[in-house]
Amino acid sequence: MQIDKDSTYEVISDLANALIRSEALKFGSFELKSGIISPYYIDLSSLLSSPMSFKRVVDIVAETIKKIASSLRADKLASIELKGALLLPSIACELNMPCFVVRKESKRYGLTGRIAGGKVKKDDRVLFFDDVVTEANSKIEGIEPIERLGAKVCAIVVVVDREQGGRENLEKMGYELYSVVTISEIVKNLLSSRAISEQQAKNIFNYVRGNPRSA
Repeated sequence: MQIDKDSTYEVISDLANALIRSEALKFGSFELKSGIISPYYIDLSSLLSSPMSFKRVVDIVAETIKKIASSLRADKLASIELKGALLLPSIACELNMPCFVVRKESKRYGLTGRIAGGKVKKDDRVLFFDDVVTEANSKIEGIEPIERLGAKVCAIVVVVDREQGGRENLEKMGYELYSVVTISEIVKNLLSSRAISEQQAKNIFNYVRGNPRSA
């Protein structure tokens, strides 16, 4: 997907500002699911406390997905609980596309199974959406039950690529990853606008360089 240079800068700036304004981008010392200690953390659930930021992020992601869905002939959206699933219905409504959520574990009462919301049918063409990608383990976990039901996951779309090998891991499995922005692009933008300190930026850049980089 090609976006002109000016539009790319505007998208990065708007996303960066939304993450800072809503405090969805946090600085400190955070243990990730993998056990790695990170100097920052992105929690898109914080967007729920900032309606303006939430709407801007949804608008940007919806526009990105619209272009990808058209080129790949995707007809449904999916996400895995929890973070990506918080944004998914709003994005799907903007695009008028059916969507569903993959549970992390099968539900054993009521409507059982791992799929919540819309139905998954054989030969559905699905775009899988999530908040961020690190090593991509949760994406692989979410994709598996979808394809087991006969659907095709056309691509994975995330808001932020943490640049820690997720893109490469997915590509090795035959999946294409689209990220709206990378963490490096966000940090550069926030540093240029003096929304973060040079030390905060340096900590993140050093952290990213010390981990597998995404292309």
